[in-house]
Amino acid sequence: MDISEVSKASGLPASTLRYYEQKGLIKSIGRRGLRRAFNPRVVQQLALIALGRAAGFSLDEIAQMFSPDGRPEIDREQLSSRADALDRKIHQLSNLRDGLRHAAACSAPNHLECPKFCRLMDAAATAAKSKKTRKSKAKVKPPEGV
Repeated sequence: MDISEVSKASGLPASTLRYYEQKGLIKSIGRRGLRRAFNPRVVQQLALIALGRAAGFSLDEIAQMFSPDGRPEIDREQLSSRADALDRKIHQLSNLRDGLRHAAACSAPNHLECPKFCRLMDAAATAAKSKKTRKSKAKVKPPEGV
């Protein structure tokens, strides 16, 4: 398959295919004239990449899920861990949705007078602070020799 056929079959632009090739996620098998040629199996690899992206894996993490010949070698423990993280995120989002639905229908004259809405705001502020703290800790590197 040439790059335009892969693009059409996968729904991805040729630029993304070239980028994925540069990152080592897919490999061309040569050229047809000036165009890259790919094994038809690349469409399945692209579907796996799309699934990984939808699950929140980075491209570097996804790249590690393929053997050198392009066949999937997916760590089941890594999948389980990602599923657990998704469960936590779903729980957080469900709580947020429920709080917003309550706020939309709340009979309090002002949302700031609604205890449930105030708890929702507090939870959001705490999460934002926590996220900022994690990011700043990740950026701080200890001095050499420590």
